[in-house]
Amino acid sequence: MRFTLVGNGRMGQQVALVIAQSGCHETAAVLDINTAITPDLFQGSDAIIDFTVREAFLANLPAMLASGVPVVVGTTGWDDRQEEVKGMLSDAGSSLLYSANFSLGVNIFLRTVREAARLIAPFGQFDIAFAEQHHTAKADFPSGTALRAADMILAANSRKKSVVRQLSDDKKLAADELQVASLRLGSVFGKHTAFIDSDADEIVVSHTAKNRSGFASGAVEAANWLALRHKTAPGFYTMDDFLNEKFAG
Repeated sequence: MRFTLVGNGRMGQQVALVIAQSGCHETAAVLDINTAITPDLFQGSDAIIDFTVREAFLANLPAMLASGVPVVVGTTGWDDRQEEVKGMLSDAGSSLLYSANFSLGVNIFLRTVREAARLIAPFGQFDIAFAEQHHTAKADFPSGTALRAADMILAANSRKKSVVRQLSDDKKLAADELQVASLRLGSVFGKHTAFIDSDADEIVVSHTAKNRSGFASGAVEAANWLALRHKTAPGFYTMDDFLNEKFAG
């Protein structure tokens, strides 16, 4: 497979390294912030892998979709525009796979958190909260992975109705609110933790990324999968679609 990379930051560089070491894929081009993005830049590629920032992704998306090449997006922070993006994708008849986190370990962790939230739902003595830690250069907070975890907890546990990202000095957390806390520290790659607490127990489910290789490898695998799926079933996909097929197989 030939991939065009949009974004030459830390994650883009790690994706390029994974492709170079794969022995079966190659990088067609790396487009950075100084590149004027046009549809012809993607011709000859099997998939596009985007790790940029919200503003760049949204600005570049029309050209990427117009190219007809399927797009894998690791850029976060644009969830409020997701329905608009889906409409653009449908109009273009192309394919896009979005994930806030492509790490297989993280996605197994998220499914574990969802199951834990479901299991404690009938038992009012158990409360749940979520926290994430990342390096100080990370632009968005909470992380896309934390927000994904929060959505999964709300869907699995009817006792939690809404997410609280920050507490004010004069407000206590309500029983039906799910706190999602963020910490920015040094060069931490990423740590996500679900805390479950009762008077008698504490359950902690946590995932710590040791480096960026897991994220990059997952993105390349997802891009390979999307390039094949795009030929017969274009559309909007998530990491869940990719993993469900893998786990079923």
